[in-house]
Amino acid sequence: MAQDTSFSALLDAGLSGATRLYFIVGDPIAQVRSPSGVTAALRKAGHDAIVIPAHVAPADLAAFFAGVTPMQNVDGVIITVPHKFSAAGFCASLAEESAFLGAANMLRRNADGSWHGGMSDGAAMVAALGDAGCDPQGKRALLIGAGGAGSAIGHALVNAGVASLAVRDFDAARTKALASRLASLGRGAVSVDSDSGAENFDIVVNASPAGMREGDPLPIDVSKLDAKTFVGDVVTKPPLTPFIEAARAQGCRTVTGTQMFGRVCDKIVDYLLKR
Repeated sequence: MAQDTSFSALLDAGLSGATRLYFIVGDPIAQVRSPSGVTAALRKAGHDAIVIPAHVAPADLAAFFAGVTPMQNVDGVIITVPHKFSAAGFCASLAEESAFLGAANMLRRNADGSWHGGMSDGAAMVAALGDAGCDPQGKRALLIGAGGAGSAIGHALVNAGVASLAVRDFDAARTKALASRLASLGRGAVSVDSDSGAENFDIVVNASPAGMREGDPLPIDVSKLDAKTFVGDVVTKPPLTPFIEAARAQGCRTVTGTQMFGRVCDKIVDYLLKR
């Protein structure tokens, strides 16, 4: 009989005082898939654990960490929008990528009980692109969104060998700062983009919230997308965003937020369990 890994089945499997706790923190939080997905993955790995969603506004993030840090049965915290940059400030140590970006989306305990921060979004998107048959090496890429996820994806694309990366975001200062940091790596041309046509790119990734709300405009005009362009989206709800649907109508191969999430989940579990 196939194992039932639904969230209700996981709860039925038993929680006790020995169950280890992980929080996922965001504002909003209702759209995230991590509570069930990461809980299932942790339990599949033989870890008695549960992931609990926490809706925390930016102004209350310090109070959240002040509350959970002394809790000795809390082993980790998963971070989502808009807290990825702020979360790095609560870490006593950071993985190399997080230190470079000044952002973290997953925190685990150091031996002294403090937090060690890392990032999974960038590596997960590049891995998901690879699953779809896209090797970023030598490609021209457009990144839409310079927030926490976008910064990590830009970093990963540059390290994966794209020939060029153009970054577009509504926040001009944030976009310029990210492009400058990535350009300092010396691994391909990095620029700020405002209105280049979609036909100029081999890879287009939406790392902005565009598509989460009904009626959101598409993050880029897809009418001139070449069918050979790979299109990715970080938005997981709805599972098929209007952007992905429009790209598929142009004949493009795509990576959905759900496909990326599968890779994120794997990397978060490996990180939290120090594998």
